[in-house]
Amino acid sequence: MKTLLRGFGRQLLVGATILLAFTAVLGIGYPVLVWGMSRTVAESADGAVVYDAAGCPVGSALIGVDLEPAAGQPDPFLHGRPSGDPAVSGASNLGPNSPQLRDLVNERRATIAAREGVDPAAVPADAVTGSGSGLDPNISPAYAALQIPRLARTNGMTVEQVRAIVDRNTAGRQLGVLGVPRVNVLQVNLDLGHRAPACSAQSEPRGR
Repeated sequence: MKTLLRGFGRQLLVGATILLAFTAVLGIGYPVLVWGMSRTVAESADGAVVYDAAGCPVGSALIGVDLEPAAGQPDPFLHGRPSGDPAVSGASNLGPNSPQLRDLVNERRATIAAREGVDPAAVPADAVTGSGSGLDPNISPAYAALQIPRLARTNGMTVEQVRAIVDRNTAGRQLGVLGVPRVNVLQVNLDLGHRAPACSAQSEPRGR
């Protein structure tokens, strides 16, 4: 009987030791490791906030926000893909055979073609369709190129100057093979000279 109890006690001790070890490793160690890596390796831990030359936060490198000109004013902004609520990530539930999606795409294509002064057939697919998250901060080089003549005209610049800005903010495939070339909309707009309003008391410049 004593031998049985001693064996049972050892099993309890081994089980308790394993439980504590796994709790420490998986319940504490692993979450801390992932949190630490997110803070040191990826900017996304803080939303990848982008600051203008004055140190004011103007947006995120990871979340696309489309700027709109004032009513009746020329449009000086590079525009991104159709997006939803920046606070909510996710695509629509409209499938490829949805008449509603077809009508929406055709409406967007006609609007963009009129804005850029081109044939609707020249409007790239990413200009009229949202990304999987609905928050893509980038557009294709083709969509950026379509907007260059308007950007040059409304910003008082030459086509070559705007093209140089777009090229400077164009990233290639990751590791040479992953993804597709992309243009960061926010950085282009900043380089075109569109700055954030003066920082308010609620949004102080970085470094203060």
